[in-house]
Amino acid sequence: MDVELRASDDDRNRVVAALHQHTAAGRLTLDEFSDRAGAVWTARTLGDLAALTRDLPPLPDPAAGVGRVERGRQELLMVFAAAALTLLLLGGLLAVTR
Repeated sequence: MDVELRASDDDRNRVVAALHQHTAAGRLTLDEFSDRAGAVWTARTLGDLAALTRDLPPLPDPAAGVGRVERGRQELLMVFAAAALTLLLLGGLLAVTR
């Protein structure tokens, strides 16, 4: 990354979103978030923006979380399908034995 490149509004929005996630995780106080978020909008270069998050660890890749969510939904769907099939079989068994 060329730290002398001018920052765009999308770059600034990404940094504010990252600061928000760090605040939610307890790494920043609300005052620190407010100070840094204010500095985001006065930052001119990518280097200025990078300085605002330099002391924070990298955030997890959001794409990695999507896979976990999808797997969780698939597992939930399988459990629901198994429960529905069990109920149908039990209902059929009760209908036959009566």
